[in-house]
Amino acid sequence: MLVLGIESSCDETAAAVVSDGSEMLSNVIASQIAIHGRYGGVVPEIASRKHMEAIIPAAQQALDNAGVSMSDIEGIAATKGPGLVGSLLVGLSAAKAMAFAADIPFVGVNHIEGHIAAIFLTENKPDFPFIALVVSGGHTHIYLVRGFGDFQILGQTRDDAAGEAFDKAARMLDLGYPGGVVIDRLAKEGNPSAIPFPRAMKGSVDFSFSGLKTSLLNYMKGREKPITTGEMPDLVASYQEAIVDVLVDKTLTAAEDASVPRVVVCGGVASNGRLRERFLEGGKRAGIEIFVPPPVLCTDNAAMIAVVGNNLLCNGRRDGLDLNAVSRWPLD
Repeated sequence: MLVLGIESSCDETAAAVVSDGSEMLSNVIASQIAIHGRYGGVVPEIASRKHMEAIIPAAQQALDNAGVSMSDIEGIAATKGPGLVGSLLVGLSAAKAMAFAADIPFVGVNHIEGHIAAIFLTENKPDFPFIALVVSGGHTHIYLVRGFGDFQILGQTRDDAAGEAFDKAARMLDLGYPGGVVIDRLAKEGNPSAIPFPRAMKGSVDFSFSGLKTSLLNYMKGREKPITTGEMPDLVASYQEAIVDVLVDKTLTAAEDASVPRVVVCGGVASNGRLRERFLEGGKRAGIEIFVPPPVLCTDNAAMIAVVGNNLLCNGRRDGLDLNAVSRWPLD
């Protein structure tokens, strides 16, 4: 089955063609980072308007790159939620219009399930069940994944998501947007043990990052002089290490508690080099196999949406053209 995937939950307009839920034939992503960077974060109204400009060209480019036409597509999958409703409605409406015009089935997909399913586009695919850490700008959750559509939440953030903690720290330090990318790059030159930032909620597999942000703010206020360019790598490396520590430790603890020797790490923050390194090291020590998609499949993309859509369509799922977008959609 050839499925056209559409993703527009935040600030990436994406389209992809996937064959049989496992082979990515194309993956087009139109980024809005340059536009939102001047504001230090995503502006929902601007994101929606840019999606409207990019959605049809992105879909056509995905078809062209895959060497197929709409007559070859057997189903369309689009992100229904969670996300920014205005952005979601653009992709959802375009997908429904294309499905109606081509007289092919259409399904709405959970964005978070898409992140987890991205691992099935790689050569090294995990067996069910596995533990999944979904870590991004809006989500930091640990799931027990028994199969497609079968999830149990084991842990989650009680305040900010890890990606949000990166972005807000970068904003406080005037490092630019997106903050996680900048911090990841700078931290490679720093000492992760230079500053003892706190690790919250020990003894639990839930997360909290608001105290870490406050600790960074207090550190900045407690200094007599501004942070110099030479001091910045140590500062961000220490801050990053505090986030990475709890993500790795809590996820591996959840896997051990559930007696599941496989962990999938996904979502935009899974692109972080230090996080990937620490997970591979920790998994090796604990005897737990670690699966991480390549960075292009960690950030928002439509190929992961097509994987879930393929599974839903093959199992007889069909959504109506009255399907609406939702800002919140708990995976379990």
